[in-house]
Amino acid sequence: MSVALLSEIRADLQSRIIPEKAAFFPRFFKSGPGEYGEGDKFLGITVPSVREVSKTYSKKIDRPSLDSLFQSPWHEERLLAVLILVDLFNASKDPIQQEEWVDYYLGQVSNNRVNNWDLVDSSAHKILGKFLLKRDRGILYKLYNTHHLWSQRVAIMSTYAFIKKDDFKDIYELTELALLHNHDLIHKVSGWMLREMGNRNQEALREFLDIHMKNMPRTMLRYAIEKLDPPLRQYYLVNSRS
Repeated sequence: MSVALLSEIRADLQSRIIPEKAAFFPRFFKSGPGEYGEGDKFLGITVPSVREVSKTYSKKIDRPSLDSLFQSPWHEERLLAVLILVDLFNASKDPIQQEEWVDYYLGQVSNNRVNNWDLVDSSAHKILGKFLLKRDRGILYKLYNTHHLWSQRVAIMSTYAFIKKDDFKDIYELTELALLHNHDLIHKVSGWMLREMGNRNQEALREFLDIHMKNMPRTMLRYAIEKLDPPLRQYYLVNSRS
């Protein structure tokens, strides 16, 4: 590992700290006792600033330095690692190397280093989803069935890559599984992906809603219908479960 490079990266990050954000982020990302981000620590750096740092170092970082960023207790350092990994995956044209990056990414997820919604949402569809576009997608269902919150969100968020190609099979099936989930982070991402499906094919969204609206968690439903015309939104709200 290049100690000098890692020190340079961290100094660049720390130069962008906003103290007010350091106070706000723990509440925003629910890092208090018993919350989904319990114990996470924040430097107070905005996402655009972290993205700027990632563009500077994605072509020069070494693997041990990337490991260190993923292992950091600081949320923004792990976000930086995620963004750099997206760049590394996209820069690779070798399917074997891409698969290695996917395995590496899934290892970080299972080890609770990709462990908040922003980390997942910045990466899942850009790494795993993109990799699976023309491959078997059984891994998504294995991830969902782990009952590990972040693995489940990765599974659902990965379908965004397919939705952009008008391929709705997996978001339909995974969201059917998520109807019985008890966490609003899964309800939100499921509803969001249904909404994205509806943006491309409203008929497909309405088919799902007509079948499942009475069993959908309210949050999932509200996210899914957000872009529908007001009369349609009202119809689904009125006719869904209370």
